Amino acid sequence: MSHLWGLYPGDEISPTATPELAEAARKSLNVRGDKSTGWATAFRMAMWARLHDGDRTHKLFSSLLANCTLPNLYDTHPPFQIDGNFGATAAIAEMLVQSQAGEIELLPALPAAWPEGKVTGLRARGGFEVGVEWKGGRLVSATIQASRGGTCKLRSGAVTREVAIAEGKTYVWHDTAK
Repeated sequence: MSHLWGLYPGDEISPTATPELAEAARKSLNVRGDKSTGWATAFRMAMWARLHDGDRTHKLFSSLLANCTLPNLYDTHPPFQIDGNFGATAAIAEMLVQSQAGEIELLPALPAAWPEGKVTGLRARGGFEVGVEWKGGRLVSATIQASRGGTCKLRSGAVTREVAIAEGKTYVWHDTAK
């Protein structure tokens, strides 16, 4: 699947910036199928998350846990490969926060199976730490802390905001749609 490097871990392919290439990547992943080893399942999870398909990502995560994970939560691929564990963790982070092309996207691939939740401590490019809370499948709030200060572009769905955050300071995004 090296031809999809631009989708993940690269940032040359995205549903918002290059929708035609994203659709081609989607077709390629569909043809390739979901059944695979643990590390390759985790890799597919990350790519589906980048395509903003949270439900497909969640389906792969469930499959990873059911078919490619030992009782001690180690990834299988006889006898053991840590790639699946680290890859799944990275993919879950991609479901909740993506940072590429100068933009931090909040909840880009939230699956229906996670209607509410909260996460803190995710890292985004540019020296930002992100926390997100959601209910009813919608963003409630996000906190973005700047470790070195700077401007960041935030996206939640179709809404974007560009904010300057001083070093050590935090910006809080509250959902205003009720």
